[in-house]
Amino acid sequence: MTLTGWRLFLNKATVIPQRYVIGILGLFALANAYTMRVCLSMTITQMVARVASEEIVGDTCPDDEDYLFRSNMRNETMVYTGRDRYDWNESTQGFLLSAFYYGYVLTHIPGGLLAEKFGGKWTIGISLLCTSIATILTPWAVTIGGATGLFIIRMIEGAGEGPVTPGFILLLARWVPPAERSRFGAMIFGGAQIGNIFGPFISGLLLADGGDWANVFYVFGGLGVIWFIFWALLCFNTPNSHPFISEKERNYLNENIVASGLHKKLDPVPFNALLRSAPLWALVFAAVGHDWGYFTMITDLPKYISGVLKFNIKDTGFLSALPYLAMYPLSFIFAGFCDMCIRKDWHSITTGRKIYTTVSVTMFVLSMSFMAGFYSSVKINAMDIAPNYAGTCSAMVNGLAAFSGIITPKQFNNGG
Repeated sequence: MTLTGWRLFLNKATVIPQRYVIGILGLFALANAYTMRVCLSMTITQMVARVASEEIVGDTCPDDEDYLFRSNMRNETMVYTGRDRYDWNESTQGFLLSAFYYGYVLTHIPGGLLAEKFGGKWTIGISLLCTSIATILTPWAVTIGGATGLFIIRMIEGAGEGPVTPGFILLLARWVPPAERSRFGAMIFGGAQIGNIFGPFISGLLLADGGDWANVFYVFGGLGVIWFIFWALLCFNTPNSHPFISEKERNYLNENIVASGLHKKLDPVPFNALLRSAPLWALVFAAVGHDWGYFTMITDLPKYISGVLKFNIKDTGFLSALPYLAMYPLSFIFAGFCDMCIRKDWHSITTGRKIYTTVSVTMFVLSMSFMAGFYSSVKINAMDIAPNYAGTCSAMVNGLAAFSGIITPKQFNNGG
């Protein structure tokens, strides 16, 4: 392809390889997706009416003296100057926190099929744009429909995010050579930890001192709309469809990715073979194990810190972000070491995926932060098992594992 005009200008002006541009945009995509996913876990602590108590009720700590003083002097409602609060019990709150995942699990396989047919760019972009718009509309949905309205809008948000992981797995298979995939997988999917760090932290700042809980949804939803503009302009489905990629990078990617077994023309998805695939089911069980603990933490940790330990909302945001602050840099350490071992032929790709899956599960027993090994293994392993059907395989793995997000909030609330 001969570059002329604006394409030639952008080609010369762009010093960053285009696969890294997609990686950086992917990082911001996952970060924003997770801020929108986890923000309800923070805001619900301010959306629900809280009764002040200086007694130890059940397994909860008493309220601090300052909160009790303000509650007694101002009759509790005066402490908060934002929107109405709601009388939702723990069971209702658990149901609302799981609403996202009802929509999330439904769109994984359709999203994977759409990505394989139309490419990852618009599958990811339109999906996250829908989630962003729904996030902005969340306060309106709560005002109009109460708990029912919130459940429906959160389910729509989850449905929007369902195709994102299959779409990115497909983009990685099209854009990243096998020897670099661990590193790029950590870069993109590590964005989830950025979202888990900044989502609670920024929410805590916005909610501090009686801030309106609606602002949290406006900020994160608005950032998603801004991200979509950059994504639409700078991301492309394949190196060959990119209008201003350098010939050097295009040739490098074509040589290495075609050699990995990726084909341009595909037969229909072999669902029977996939359902009988032992490696694919091993991925499913590994992902379920990871997501069970992970979703429990991102969904219920803020409620536990606020409702049981009785920290204020700003401290709740900071403490909720701490595990992910440790987890994010570790994901790059695992990924870099894995790619180095593959390049030096110290172990095969399959062995590497097995090693870091085992590492991630083992380290979870010691500390959640060591679950970072997941992003160098299970999260991207669908590309190695079936690169031509990476979107569908990833959708099956991530979609089935996402049922954990439906179950864990109920388990948390039923467990007291």
